[in-house]
Amino acid sequence: MESKRFQKNDSGFVCAHCGKEVAPLGYTSRNHCPFCLWSLHVDVNPGDRANACGGQMEPVSVLPDPKKGYVILHRCTVCGELRRNRAAHEAQVQPDSRRLLIALTAKPLPRD
Repeated sequence: MESKRFQKNDSGFVCAHCGKEVAPLGYTSRNHCPFCLWSLHVDVNPGDRANACGGQMEPVSVLPDPKKGYVILHRCTVCGELRRNRAAHEAQVQPDSRRLLIALTAKPLPRD
C-alpha cells in the first residue's frame, strides 16, 4: 500500500543545531529552524518522519522561486542527500531569517 506523499506534522521542536525552541507553523509541516535554517533528515516524504538517517541537514543554498518564494537546499551531514524545502519567510510566527536566506542565495549550488 502506497503512503501519502505529504503528511501534516506541525509540531514544535528544539533545534538540534542551535538549540532554540521552534514553534509550529500552524498551516503545514515545519521542517527546519527559522533561526539557523538547519533541519533534520527525518522525512522520506514531507511530514512522514519515516527516514532512519536522522542526520543534521545543513542549509547550503537558497533558490528564489517565482511561485514558492524561496526554496532552501539542505545537504545531510551524515549521508550527503540533498533535499529542497520551501522557506517559511512569510510565516506569522517565527518567520525564517531573511538575512540568512538572502546570504545563501549568493552561494553556488553544490554538486551532487
